[in-house]
Amino acid sequence: MINEALWALGRGTGITALLLLTITVALGIATRSGRTLFGLPRFAVQSVHQFAALTSTLLVALHVGTMIIDPYAQVNLIDAILPFGSAYRGLWVGLGTLALDLLIVVIVSSLLRNRLGPNTFRALHWATYALWPLAFVHTLGSGTDVGQLWMITVCAVCALVVGAAVTVRLRTDFAEYQQTRMQPVGKAIPR
Repeated sequence: MINEALWALGRGTGITALLLLTITVALGIATRSGRTLFGLPRFAVQSVHQFAALTSTLLVALHVGTMIIDPYAQVNLIDAILPFGSAYRGLWVGLGTLALDLLIVVIVSSLLRNRLGPNTFRALHWATYALWPLAFVHTLGSGTDVGQLWMITVCAVCALVVGAAVTVRLRTDFAEYQQTRMQPVGKAIPR
């Protein structure tokens, strides 16, 4: 009975963490240039972004901890730190481990943001561009519910949300790039 509860808790926290990571990444991508979103001021969007990031981090920690103590998952502490060593679905758990390692880099860089300087912080924070796809593929490969319609729907919604944020960000009229793309060749852009 306790093993079933651990397995359910591990799955639930993993799925919920993916949903919140999706929100975090989508908000980070869509609002990079300081644009408002849905009429909310920038500080409100940033607060939602930070809350979703913190909550997803806590859920990832609970997910990993649950998988370590769950006897069915066969994941040990080393497997949670060093990728591709797990006896249980080694490739897929390894991708999740890589995502966790990148999450740790993002957390540490966020905590040290004022000491790192903006360029170093930004470079380290860009690890989220790799973190989300790794977590997403980890879900597709190691999730036991991935063949269920509800889980397919969750994964499709996550992919669509991040895809929409990337599409908005890459548009030529996006505020951050609009001035750059509309300048004649050879003209410097004032900073």
